[in-house]
Amino acid sequence: MGVGPTVTDLTTLTSWHADWKGLRVAVLGLGMTGFAAADTLVELGATVLVVAAKAPEEHADLLGVIGAELLEVPGLDAVPPRLAEFDPELVIVSPGFHPDHAVLLWAAATGIPVWGDIELAWRVRDKVRAAEWITVTGTNGKTTTVQLATHLLAAAGHRVAAVGNIGVPVLDAVRDPIGFDVLVVELSSYQLHWINQTPEGSLSPLASVCLNLADDHLDWHGSADAYAAAKGKVYDNTRIAAVYNLADEATMHMVEEADVVEGCRAIGFGTGAPGPSDLGVVDGIIVDRAFHDDRRNSAFELTTHGELAAAGLAAPHSVSNVLAASALVRAYGVAPAVIRDALATFRIDHHRTETVLEADGVLWVDDSKATNPHAAEASLRAFERVVWVVGGLLKGVDVSRLVERQAARLAAAVIIGVDRTELREAFERHAPGLPVFEVAATDTDDVMPEVVRLSAAAARPGDTVLLAPAAASMDQFTDYGDRGRRFAAAVLDQLRSPSDSSADDSAGGAADDDHSESGHGAGEPGAPTA
Repeated sequence: MGVGPTVTDLTTLTSWHADWKGLRVAVLGLGMTGFAAADTLVELGATVLVVAAKAPEEHADLLGVIGAELLEVPGLDAVPPRLAEFDPELVIVSPGFHPDHAVLLWAAATGIPVWGDIELAWRVRDKVRAAEWITVTGTNGKTTTVQLATHLLAAAGHRVAAVGNIGVPVLDAVRDPIGFDVLVVELSSYQLHWINQTPEGSLSPLASVCLNLADDHLDWHGSADAYAAAKGKVYDNTRIAAVYNLADEATMHMVEEADVVEGCRAIGFGTGAPGPSDLGVVDGIIVDRAFHDDRRNSAFELTTHGELAAAGLAAPHSVSNVLAASALVRAYGVAPAVIRDALATFRIDHHRTETVLEADGVLWVDDSKATNPHAAEASLRAFERVVWVVGGLLKGVDVSRLVERQAARLAAAVIIGVDRTELREAFERHAPGLPVFEVAATDTDDVMPEVVRLSAAAARPGDTVLLAPAAASMDQFTDYGDRGRRFAAAVLDQLRSPSDSSADDSAGGAADDDHSESGHGAGEPGAPTA
């Protein structure tokens, strides 16, 4: 055995300044999350073995520099002898590893505690100064809501960082030499699965939200109930405000069932008129009744629908994200006037209901970020008549109900990707007269040019050609950003007139990491973020 603490001593490791020296830790995965965990643990004085199916060269080289050992095992479908020999006292798991992975089953059978990177970050959050945490999850809208909340907090003068599943490991933020006032933490269902399994490592955020709930990633969680249970953990131990979606009863039940800190308030948000503990919309004005001292009779005006439209935030799902983010930052004390001014300067990310071009009366829109049916439906509802570009990897989710609900607004459908049979059958069953085209191209470079040719032939003036695939992208593309950029480039290449330069910068923007589908880098098996 090593010189570190025994398993029972892990209960004392609740601070950066605790004695971590000599603790033998196995880190599973070497993407951004895994490397951040290894780097943190080495800095704490632990002895670290990183085990990965694939090790990115840049991370592998740095492991030797910082003093961690790397064990690269292609496939990683069994417990490597070196890992058993290492005899870890703790395992840190990257988000993409299924709970039934051979290494994790071995850890459970041998009594080795397993933490996610989020628990480790919570335990050592006091290296510089312990920031408040605001936690955000949901099937859709997480990243935009996190970005909105971060933008609003920064406008109020707070030092803030957007971290977690959004692409910046929380462990990097807690080791920032200056520190932060508040961290807005995006949490995937994978990360939530691993939190709050040990009492001394349980998160206690200032405010939390589950934006919505729809079936997703059932292939990972095993059932809709397990997925919902993971999402609901976001509310555990919340201290000030447990924010929920008035239009999504499941999120209300999560709050009702959550074990929150005494005095924590349930705050609802919705696009209708708000109750006394809610944020909502009245005659086109976005208002906050929940945080007004006289909330039964008065409300704060936060912004207007017209002002949100000017910022590209007028779609119903975008308004919901604004309301949720506003509730979270109001819990932190951000003033209504600050929220109003800051919302006017916020711009939504690429590939999120992003207009590419309007040509010959047809609007072309890139919502490649709509990687599941729930997100695609929100996007479809924003337009009256749609030529729908749909398909990819469906991740075990049923799309037939979505097709049935939205069939009336469809002018045509263009199917891409490998999971076509279910889509084809759904259109035959629920939209039998709808023109449906399938993209025959299999080479990535040829897919979107064919999509645009087929869509342009089907669209009529007043229609919207909408890329909202309701599916993951990795069957044909690197990530959803790659899919969106290729769609926009094909649209501009085929349809933009030589004199039209207005869309020069709209072809997807700078390269972005696909945090909602491909996880946190190579070596961490598939880490979607819903």
